[in-house]
Formats: sequence, C-alpha cells, structure tokens
Amino acid sequence: MLRFASLGSGSKGNATVVAGGATTVLIDCGFSVRETRRRLALLGLAPEDLTAILVTHEHSDHSAGVSRLARQWNIPVYLTHGTLRSGRLEGCPQVNCFNSEERLQIGDLSIEPVAVPHDAREPCQYRLAHAGRSLGVLTDLGSITSHVVERFRGCDALVLEFNHDLDMLWAGSYPSSLKQRVASDWGHLNNHQAAELLRQLGTETLQHLVVAHISEQNNCPQRAAAALETVMGAGDQRVVFAAQNAGFDWLTLAAVAGQGEALQ
Repeated sequence: MLRFASLGSGSKGNATVVAGGATTVLIDCGFSVRETRRRLALLGLAPEDLTAILVTHEHSDHSAGVSRLARQWNIPVYLTHGTLRSGRLEGCPQVNCFNSEERLQIGDLSIEPVAVPHDAREPCQYRLAHAGRSLGVLTDLGSITSHVVERFRGCDALVLEFNHDLDMLWAGSYPSSLKQRVASDWGHLNNHQAAELLRQLGTETLQHLVVAHISEQNNCPQRAAAALETVMGAGDQRVVFAAQNAGFDWLTLAAVAGQGEALQ
C-alpha cells in the first residue's frame, strides 16, 4: 500500500508525507518545528516516524523547517547538489546529495527525482513508487516540458500545482517584478497550464488528483476547478483540493497483487 497526505500547501508553507511499507518520507518542510509537529500529529505521526526528508528546492516555503527538524531528530536529508549549494539548508546532520535524474531507493520507496523549470539552483520534483503503485508530486514549475510529461505519465496519483489565475495575478497587488517572475517559464503554472499538462499526461490511470499550491492572493479553488473541468469534467470524485492551513488527509493506493516496488 502507498499512501500520502499533506501538512499544508501554498506560499506560506509546504510539506507532503508519503508512506510505503515500513518507510515514511517528508517531501519539503516549510513550517516551523512546532507547527510541523502539530500538523504531523493530525495525521497520526511524529517526527520520530520519518525515515527521511526529501527537498525539492531551497525556497523558504519548502525548506524553512528542514534543517531544524532534521537536526532535532537526526533525520537524513536528500537534496540536489545545487540545492545544497544555495546555502539555505546548512546544519543538517545527514546530508545525501544526488543528481536531479538519479534514482534513489529509500527503504521501501523507489524515488525518481525529476528536473523542472523553476527559478532555484537545481530544483526537482519527485515520482515515488511502492508495491506497483506510483505517486507524482509536481509543484513549483513554470512551464510544461516534454521531459516532465515523459517522467510523470502513467502515475496512479498526482499532486499537481494549479498556482495562479492569470487575470487575478495581473490585476492583483504584487509588484510588477514579482508578477513577471510568477508568470515566467521559470515561475509557477497557471490554471490553464496545469490543465494542459494534465491533458498531456492523461487521466486514465489516476485514482487521485490533488490540486495543490493554490495562491491565496492570485487564485481560488473555483477558478482552478473551472480550468480542471476542461480535462476531467465537473464533479470528478478523484479530485481533492489541498489547503494552506490543513493540506489534505491520507489518500491511499492499494498494492498491485504480485508486483514489486520498482518504478514502472
């Protein structure tokens, strides 16, 4: 069985928990140690339960709590060489660097980092697999690439960024430079880009789709849902919306009988 949940998703902090077999990993930690412990407890977990922390990139909404959490509970941290060189994740007791296309095996989870276009030193997202099922965690990218489509096609579940609505972004209060950064090919996916990426990936194999990293200032669930409906239709029961304050509760992928844990 492969299961996953979120502690929170958005510009104020991100963290996703993925569990398979005897292994539980935290992808990113953009919250304080105290807040991380509180949110883990809501999922029935404690920091002692974490096998490792995987970091996507150094931006503070994904990395602010990583070093302190790792130090306090001696949790191994996995990240790209570029993310480590950013200097924002110093002091981790067990650092494991990898190239952005190097496959990893952490306990019972097979993990494939995937390079993405984002304005960080060496950002990546992750595809994780266990017992014949795979989960894609795909946020913080500014544009669709053939490489991303190839690596994330065929997932059984997907956490996908629907960051902003372009009209809301341009009409909003952000400074012009920040608007340009968010909307650039190295920023974040807008609703229509996310829907197009989903169309290219295909939805036939999906058991769960999580709409994630929704901007509180430049988007709303209703606008994200309207774009999503062009691909999946209205009211699809497979869709869950991640919230900044509460993330989303455990979602489960049952094991495939007779299949191993390697990435498909």
